[in-house]
Amino acid sequence: MTRNRVEVLHGVNLSELGRRDREQYGGVTYQELQVRVGEFGRELDLELRFFQTNHEGHFVERLHRLEGIADGIVLNPGAWTHYAWSIHDALEPLSVPIVEVHLSNVDERDEWRRTSVLNDIVAARFVGEGPDGYRQALQYLKENA
Repeated sequence: MTRNRVEVLHGVNLSELGRRDREQYGGVTYQELQVRVGEFGRELDLELRFFQTNHEGHFVERLHRLEGIADGIVLNPGAWTHYAWSIHDALEPLSVPIVEVHLSNVDERDEWRRTSVLNDIVAARFVGEGPDGYRQALQYLKENA
């Protein structure tokens, strides 16, 4: 990665971590997840910025502003992954590598969760690894961007 600026974006309901199904998401709260991911970034000498919203339009607006201020993107859009073409379309013109992360293994859950509208946009995808999926995503960006 020429520069080390990574935007870490979290979508709908990630703010409720710690209160959601522990079997799927573990017991980590959003704040604890952010601290862990921040530690992963420091270990890799990456400068991370975090963003979380439960409003799809705000998520899209944030994506519109990333060109020139982020060298890579890690995103967990939550349920938007499965149907939010607006997020797909907002990511499409970006010229930075994008990595999708999910705490739970969405590929082995409900049938509707097995679809990602982001498949053709993301450079890599890490699912079912809990917070360590973010470490893998950041490592991927460090090595491949």
